[in-house]
Amino acid sequence: MSALPAALIDWLLLPLSGATDHRIAPWASWHGRLMVLAWAVLLPLGVMAARFFKVMPGQDWPRRLDHKAWWHAHRALQYAGVAVMSLGIVLAWGHAAGATALARWHGWLGWILLALGWLQVVGGWLRGSKGGPSDATLRGDHYDMSLRRRVFERLHKALGYLALALAMLTITLGLAVADAPRWMWLGIAAWWMLWLAGFVRLQRRGRCIDTYQAIWGPGDEHPGNRMPVIGWGVRRYSAEAWARRMRELRRTPPIH
Repeated sequence: MSALPAALIDWLLLPLSGATDHRIAPWASWHGRLMVLAWAVLLPLGVMAARFFKVMPGQDWPRRLDHKAWWHAHRALQYAGVAVMSLGIVLAWGHAAGATALARWHGWLGWILLALGWLQVVGGWLRGSKGGPSDATLRGDHYDMSLRRRVFERLHKALGYLALALAMLTITLGLAVADAPRWMWLGIAAWWMLWLAGFVRLQRRGRCIDTYQAIWGPGDEHPGNRMPVIGWGVRRYSAEAWARRMRELRRTPPIH
């Protein structure tokens, strides 16, 4: 191995502070791993599934409606993320004695994230009934876009993005508290940049489609289509506009 790569590896393995050694308790190490897995991987991927894949690539929308792949992915990733986060909190329980001010901030933010994560789960359980033409009763909180459903959607979306922003800050503070090696800082930063780049790209391609339309189509006979869309950057399409958009994307050359 040449001198340059060896020196680079040594530099990456050193803590950000420049200390010559990096040792933390096993509980702290596993706490960090679990929280990064939950808040940097599982939960952000669940957000992507829900935001951009309500109509799947290749799906003949609106002839084929209510493709549930996004729902199963979102639910599985969010439940797994909250479970992993909760286990990470349990591992850190009772280790706050003698904590620095930075560690206390990290801990307080961690409790806020725990509350937000479980609030999202409980909110999902209380979101109301579905209804719609495929339901024997037709009426439902989602199909009718009742007040209950509108409140749920506004809170669920707003609190979800707030939690992701706080998670980025909390993870950064956690790395600082642990004086993590440089490769961890760079690896997590690279992953967040990749996630953000994918988010921006899919948003620009018009993939953020209204949940209501994805399930029941664009027709004005459906009451939710006559109400304002909920959420920033959410798109609605007619069948013709969607087909035109898909043709435009197929003609767009890939970015190298």
